[in-house]
Amino acid sequence: MTPEQVQSFFIGLAAILALSRLLGAAARRIGQPPVVGELLAGVLVGPTLFDGALARLLFPTDIRPMLGALADLGLVLFMFVVGYELDLARLRGKERVAASVSLCSVLAPLILGGLLALYLADQHATSSRTAFVLFLGAAMAVTAFPVLARILADSGLGRTRVGGIALASAALDDILAWSLLAVVVTVAGGGGQWRMLLAPVYLAVMLLVVRPCLRRLFEGRRGPGTQAGWAGWAREHVTADQLIVVLGGLLLSSLATAWMGAHFVFGAFLFGAVMPRDPSRRLRLQITDRLEYVTRLLLLPAFFVVAGLQVDLSRTGTRELGELGLILLTAITGKFAGAYVGARLNRVPRVQSGVLAALMNTRGLTELVILTVGLQLDVIGPELYALMVVMALVTTAMAGPLLAVFGRRRGGPAALGDFTFSTESTESAPNAGTPAGKS
Repeated sequence: MTPEQVQSFFIGLAAILALSRLLGAAARRIGQPPVVGELLAGVLVGPTLFDGALARLLFPTDIRPMLGALADLGLVLFMFVVGYELDLARLRGKERVAASVSLCSVLAPLILGGLLALYLADQHATSSRTAFVLFLGAAMAVTAFPVLARILADSGLGRTRVGGIALASAALDDILAWSLLAVVVTVAGGGGQWRMLLAPVYLAVMLLVVRPCLRRLFEGRRGPGTQAGWAGWAREHVTADQLIVVLGGLLLSSLATAWMGAHFVFGAFLFGAVMPRDPSRRLRLQITDRLEYVTRLLLLPAFFVVAGLQVDLSRTGTRELGELGLILLTAITGKFAGAYVGARLNRVPRVQSGVLAALMNTRGLTELVILTVGLQLDVIGPELYALMVVMALVTTAMAGPLLAVFGRRRGGPAALGDFTFSTESTESAPNAGTPAGKS
């Protein structure tokens, strides 16, 4: 790098930090999750405004590969955390309703998205028509687990029954969405078709070899009077050596899936999924806390900017606006109706079913990750990518206002979370949420 490139790179990083922080705080002030403002910051610095003059000033072409490398590292760490937070123990006691909400909220947008893709294929399909149809369906079906968790915490729904069902359903959604994307990558070719045959071997190695090794790494030493395993570990902290082993394994796992012809995000996600989980969650909190600051404050904002540099809405015409309307209609109707029907099939009261549907419609950063994968694999083109990014922004921003609307009917958003349902009744009991009203 020349001194001029270093200076431009540092100026660009400073601009990324300032813009993401400013617009993230503004989003929070109006009741939106910060990711909405950070996503918007990425779009605003792109070619949409001033014919790209701001992007050329802050992010010259010669430093964009370095920003892209930072963005990819942010994706690796983010997908690791998503996989690590994927705790199927959340399903306990909620298996039936969570499975119903998840399956319906995936199948409905998947089918509608596939039908829309058939309509859009002539204008937007790139490398493979089949991959395009599958990809658009998968992109419509995703729910952003991290953004959903933040919305639940901010609204007071995190420890309620609705919040628990939403998190469990979103966890299943994550599994289904990434499985669908893996199918898309296989159909699209990915650059190493024969190597994709090694995917089952890779999965077996991760489960049967890597997971036990990681568990032994974190079990720690037993002290006097302590039990073996996680009880002994609970007295210790994650060390720098342990964290280096995790980061090294994470990068190697990402490299392995990239070599096989899949995207590196699958390796990062799977490595997080096979990480050991102690009952007290101390291990998870210590590791994620160490990674969160650099990821949230710098690497992910760099990803938002790199993604935004590829969004150009300045030439959006009547045809594109019509397509955007169809995309929004398909995404919102499929996800909302699917989740609502899935909840009502299990006799969840109408208002709480609507709350679940509004929460499951949140797409956020996870949607942007999937869209980036599709763009990099040439499954979708820049024009459709830009419209889908707008859809991700709109559907994420909808959750807060919808919760406020439902909350006004029940005395505030926090009052929406607890309810009683049974096979005899489809409405909440008058005293739902109190000890007497529990089923």
